[in-house]
Amino acid sequence: MDTQQKLEFLADASRYDLACACGTKRKDTHRVRGKDGAWLYPMSTPRGGRDIIFKTLLSNVCVNECRYCPFREARDVPRYSLAAEEVAEALISYVRRGLVFGLFLSSGVIRDADHTMARLVAVAELLRRRYEFHGFIHLKIIPGASDAAIEETLRWSSQVSLNVEAPHAAAFKQLSPTKNFERDIVGGIRRISQLTAPGARYSHVQPFTQFVVGAADETDTHLVKATFGLYRRQGMNRVYYSAYQRGLGDERLPGERRQIANPDDVLTREHRLYQAEWLMRKYGFSDEEIPFETDGNLSLAADPKTLWATRNPAYFPVDVNRATKWQLLRVPGVGPITAQRILDMRRAGTRITNLRDWSLLFPRIRGAEPFVKFGLPGSTIRKTG
Repeated sequence: MDTQQKLEFLADASRYDLACACGTKRKDTHRVRGKDGAWLYPMSTPRGGRDIIFKTLLSNVCVNECRYCPFREARDVPRYSLAAEEVAEALISYVRRGLVFGLFLSSGVIRDADHTMARLVAVAELLRRRYEFHGFIHLKIIPGASDAAIEETLRWSSQVSLNVEAPHAAAFKQLSPTKNFERDIVGGIRRISQLTAPGARYSHVQPFTQFVVGAADETDTHLVKATFGLYRRQGMNRVYYSAYQRGLGDERLPGERRQIANPDDVLTREHRLYQAEWLMRKYGFSDEEIPFETDGNLSLAADPKTLWATRNPAYFPVDVNRATKWQLLRVPGVGPITAQRILDMRRAGTRITNLRDWSLLFPRIRGAEPFVKFGLPGSTIRKTG
């Protein structure tokens, strides 16, 4: 195959690695296929907003036997690899045409982790030095990479990701008999954390990770607690979840044998995990506060914030004219923007006095009414002072 054909194949293969802010529903946040066949992905930029990245595998050759992966060693599939020059030239072509602002580069494991890392780094070094490209580069760190390989990767990257895949060693063993959880995953995450910590040499590089959800026998409790630890102890920038796609994995995988009455439940579970992750990362919830069902999983019927509110009636109603931002964020339907707007109104001397005024000011909020009070008599919005 020529370079263009390989790029089309390997860019399409990269869709199984979702550890970047790629949307799945809205048209403006969904990946699109370029005229030449390559896949382009919207993602959140480091300064906010959204932009487009070019995403591809360097190679789908792999010596590992990750049972959930369609490119595991035992599968008889076409194998292709790109040279560093091919990836660099393709990216620069997109950049010069104003189509993308950066690169997300991952790979199967060619020979071993450090050999693969050297090939990934070669692309970034070529872009930085020969092409003087100062834009966004996200490089995948291969499980089992040495400390030296990790540090060299950080030297050339804007972001990096090492996929943790599972929340604990027992679940990880179900996913991959060829990798060691403590050595290849936990050890790598800790080293990345040390090198990207505030004040460290590579503190400007953002670390990411991702769980595969539903392939092993993990529960949502395991995933949420592991996520909380990655944020609080390892300084992870973002944790992502990828619902396991049945039919791609080894038949021995628990996710292949599990009976699922409603196929949509798989994606609903992924959505609930993102809601729980958002509560911990943006709303100040701890992992102990996330409500679980008796089976250790999040409810598929209701979002975790609403469930927390209904299970903690003593906390409510919250007085919107006196509550702190942290207290306001506990109210179902109230997010960071709404909470800040309420605080800004109060600083300006405006108070909300009844449900009618609340509905006029925040018509898009649903379900908050039973959880708020106003602490002031009257029937209209009034200024104090």
